[in-house]
Amino acid sequence: MRPTKIIISGGGTGGHIFPAIAIANALKRIAPDCEILFVGATGRMEMEKVPAAGYKIVGLNISGIQRGSILKNLSLPFKLIDSMQKALKLIATFKPDVVVGVGGYASGPILFAASWKNVPYLIQEQNSYAGMTNKRLGKKASKICVAFDGMEQFFPADRLLKTGNPVRKDVVEIYNKRFHGAELLKLDPLKKTVLVTGGSLGAATLNKSIEKHLQDFIDQDVQLIWQTGKYYYAGIIERIGGSFHPNIRVLEFLNQMDLAYAAADVIISRAGAGTIAELCLIKKPVILVPSPNVAEDHQTKNAMALVKRNAALLINDRSAEDTLVSQALELLKDEVRCAQLSVNIGEMALPQADELIAREVFKLVVKKDI
Repeated sequence: MRPTKIIISGGGTGGHIFPAIAIANALKRIAPDCEILFVGATGRMEMEKVPAAGYKIVGLNISGIQRGSILKNLSLPFKLIDSMQKALKLIATFKPDVVVGVGGYASGPILFAASWKNVPYLIQEQNSYAGMTNKRLGKKASKICVAFDGMEQFFPADRLLKTGNPVRKDVVEIYNKRFHGAELLKLDPLKKTVLVTGGSLGAATLNKSIEKHLQDFIDQDVQLIWQTGKYYYAGIIERIGGSFHPNIRVLEFLNQMDLAYAAADVIISRAGAGTIAELCLIKKPVILVPSPNVAEDHQTKNAMALVKRNAALLINDRSAEDTLVSQALELLKDEVRCAQLSVNIGEMALPQADELIAREVFKLVVKKDI
């Protein structure tokens, strides 16, 4: 009997790529001999991250709609036709038993191709508000794995399974690491600490909000771990200086996210689905500032799923510059509220998402021509 063959498609951002790799790792743990092929978008970060994780990837020449630029969208129909042809060829040559779509530009063509060729496929919808492509593809999906309640408004209820979003295991294992994290970041483990993270690329609003009120942290003797992202780091360092204050740690990127999470008492973050899945497992008080620059404002909807359960605070992007730091410092002093938020967000954690999804993938395998 030949090994099971699986295509995993999607990418574009870490929020799609890291869950995809987590699913692949779970598939390999269950069936080490299975063959996995990733399909991504040429020029996007999955073309680097997936091979680094030990998997083969093929790129499609596909991109998303560029808002506000008609000229940049003129080539889209041609890219779509080219990607569809390549996707159909991949299905014909690799002969997958099942296809998994995790969202992102590349998942559309390969899932459409799977549908045409009668290959069963599973969609892993990470957000609380499904995107247009997934909504259309969901009609013929064999299974849709979701992370939030109420997803029957987008997908056939009989094919839904709430699994949660897969996360990087090493990132959420923070038990007994506070002192190690503080030591690595040259901070005092006994002082209150706020972590601000806008992802690997950074978030302009978060950075402006923190920079405007840096003195407030110093005045209240609160430590700050400030991950700026690569687009903003150089400019911030130029303005505030390299060794600004012993309480303030400014970093372009956090290579050991688990230690930063462990060292923090309150976390400020955007509201991407993958990040929220991590934060539920971290079980610390969180202030979410949803990005307004995403399709269907899905980050606000993600954040509201937690706010409704009193599991996080939400500050909208427009008011963050004036209110974010004061709210964070106020929350830091309120130990009862912090404890309540920690318990409630922890109750939303779904720690076995990767394995649950992997087992659903194998359930869809129908062997032919073996």
